[in-house]
Amino acid sequence: MHNQIAPHGGELVNRTLTGGKRDFWIKKAKELPSITVDNSVLSDIDMIACGAMSPIEGFMCRDDYNHVIEHMRLTSGLPWSLPIVLGVSRDQADEFDVGAQIALKDEKESLIAILHLQEKYIVNKEREAAFVYKTKSTDHSGVNYLMKRGDVLLGGDIDVINTPKRRNFNKYRLTPMETRHEFEQRGWSKIVAFQTRRPIHRTHEYIQKCALEICDGLLIHPLVCETEEKNVPADVRMKSYNALIENYFPENRVLLSVFPSAVKYAGPREAVFHAIVHKNYGCTHFIVGRDHAGVKNYYGTYDSQEIFKEFGPHEMEITPLLFENMVYCKKCSAIVSQKTCPHSVDDHISYTDEQIFEMLNKSEPLTEEFTRPEVAKILINSIE
Repeated sequence: MHNQIAPHGGELVNRTLTGGKRDFWIKKAKELPSITVDNSVLSDIDMIACGAMSPIEGFMCRDDYNHVIEHMRLTSGLPWSLPIVLGVSRDQADEFDVGAQIALKDEKESLIAILHLQEKYIVNKEREAAFVYKTKSTDHSGVNYLMKRGDVLLGGDIDVINTPKRRNFNKYRLTPMETRHEFEQRGWSKIVAFQTRRPIHRTHEYIQKCALEICDGLLIHPLVCETEEKNVPADVRMKSYNALIENYFPENRVLLSVFPSAVKYAGPREAVFHAIVHKNYGCTHFIVGRDHAGVKNYYGTYDSQEIFKEFGPHEMEITPLLFENMVYCKKCSAIVSQKTCPHSVDDHISYTDEQIFEMLNKSEPLTEEFTRPEVAKILINSIE
C-alpha cells in the first residue's frame, strides 16, 4: 500500500472468520444463547467486520463508551465520535454471563456473528442524547432510536461468520481493502470522499470538481439503507450517479461504491464519524458541505464543520474540505457561494428537498441550473 494513508489506529481490523475457525463457531453457535439484532446493528457488524470502523473490533465496553460520549475519543485518546453499542433488555441481559459467547442473528434467524461478552452495563440514555445529539427530544430520529434501545449494553469483541446479506448493489459494495487496492491500481495518492444520501445536483457536482482540482480521484460513497426521512429510492439514485459520472466526469477520476453504514442521525458527530471511516477506506480528504448529516432543524448550517475544530491539526489525519452553502446565481451564470458572489439572494436559485419532491410529483421540469438533464430524466421517470 505505497503512499496510502494509514487506517485509523494504524491497521485495518478484520473480524471475519474463515476456514476451520468459521466451521467451529457455526457448529458451536447451535448451543449458544442468541440475540436478534436490528438492521442498524447489522450495519455496524458489517462495518466492523471489514475494517471500516477500525480500530473498533466489537461493541464498546463502559470506559470507551464514556470517553466517546464525553470527549469524542476512545480511552486510547484516538478520535471517535459515536458510541458503537449493542443494547438489550434487562431481562435478556440477565440470561448472559460475562465471559460467555452469544450468537447474533438477523430477523430471519440467520447466524451473523459471535459476541464474546466482556462487560454488561447500564447507561443514562438522556445523558447520551444530550452529548451525542445535543437534544433529548424524541422528535429527533437519533434520540427516538436511542430511547427504544435496550437499557443494558453488552460490550465485547465480535467474530463475524456471515456478513449481513444485501439484496442489491453487490458489485458496488467494496470493502476498505478493496477501495484501497482500487486507488493503488489507479495510481491515486490523494483521494477525496463525498458521502451522500441524495441525488447529486449541480452544487454537489461543483464541490466535487473543486475537490478534484487538488486530488487525484473522487470516491462517491452513497448510503443506500432505508432512512426515516422522505428520499429518492436508492436504485434511482444509483442510476443518477452513474449517469453523472459517465457524462460529466473524466474517465478514471471517479469511483462509485456503496457506503454500508446505517444513518446515525447524529449531525455534527456523524460528520466526524464519516471522516474517520473514510480514512479507513483510504481517503485522504473528505467533503463536508452545508448541514452535513443534518436532522430537520436541530443543527446550525455549519455545525458539522465547526466540530472539526475540536481536534488537533494532526489528530484526524484525513483532511476535511469545508464548503459554503452553494447556489446557482442567474447574474453570474454559475454555481456560487457568499464568498464568490456579490449579488442579491433574489438572483440565486436553490431548492429544498421538499420543493424537489413537490416538483417531481407535479411532473414539473427540473432546470439545468439545478441538475443535469440526464439526472433530471432519471428522477422524473422514477415517479411516472
